[in-house]
Amino acid sequence: MAGKMSRNDPCWCGSGRKYKSCHMAFDEKIEKYRAAGHIVPKQEIIKTPEQIAGIKESCKINIAVLDYIEEHIGVGTKGSEIDKWVYDITTGMGGIPAPLNYKGYPYSVCVSVNDQVCHGFPTEDVVLKEGDIVNVDCSTIFNGYFSDSSRMFCIGEVSPEKKRLVEVTKECMEMGLKEVKPWGHLGDMGQAVHDHAYANGYTVVREIGGHGVGLEFHEEPWVGYNSKRGTEMLLVPGMIFTIEPMINMGKADICIDGENNWEVYTKDGEPSAQWEIMVLVTEEGYEVLCW
Repeated sequence: MAGKMSRNDPCWCGSGRKYKSCHMAFDEKIEKYRAAGHIVPKQEIIKTPEQIAGIKESCKINIAVLDYIEEHIGVGTKGSEIDKWVYDITTGMGGIPAPLNYKGYPYSVCVSVNDQVCHGFPTEDVVLKEGDIVNVDCSTIFNGYFSDSSRMFCIGEVSPEKKRLVEVTKECMEMGLKEVKPWGHLGDMGQAVHDHAYANGYTVVREIGGHGVGLEFHEEPWVGYNSKRGTEMLLVPGMIFTIEPMINMGKADICIDGENNWEVYTKDGEPSAQWEIMVLVTEEGYEVLCW
């Protein structure tokens, strides 16, 4: 970007300030990392203050939906009920459920139970039972801005093994979050997640990860959790992405339902857990926008 703008042009971020006194030094710093061989973000995935404000409004709806689910989910809750809750609350607050009709996905939310890794269909046939663990993954569009987060729920009395999986998965997400720093790398976060999961005897799904989000449902970068420190994309202020590791009790291998081509399961039938937050890289560190 530094080579495409004049010093006295209005800055690309919309601040109204001249480029030389706003983002010129920032862009030049990114270029130095690029020249040194690092993967750096494109300017279009670095959010402006105006965009960040709009994204935060979308996040408010997403959080409200998951808060409602947390208060009402339990033994006997049907997937179709959760789907209706999500649609009604989201649209009632002026939003649109982002999953609905996304690449043909037929529901407003993903509800993944026990050995389902992600993208579980919230149907009438899905009835939550005592001892289930379930991930509810919500995404919202509001005024053209996207938000995305998910939470795990333990239904009734859950076995110690399943409860531990849920707890350690949340710890993995939190340990990854601590590694989010400006001018660090996505691999710093990914290795922290990976190491904590494997130290506790679990595995990390390889094929599915987090993603940039805000102006689109899925943006660059792809966010994996089997990476190494000092690798992957450079983290710079204004980037927004999800941290959403999928942690398996058994092996890391997964399979996709052959009939609907959406629902993802662990290949060995062992339980899987996932927490998802949406994070903004700031000048000082990070801000969690959605949870």
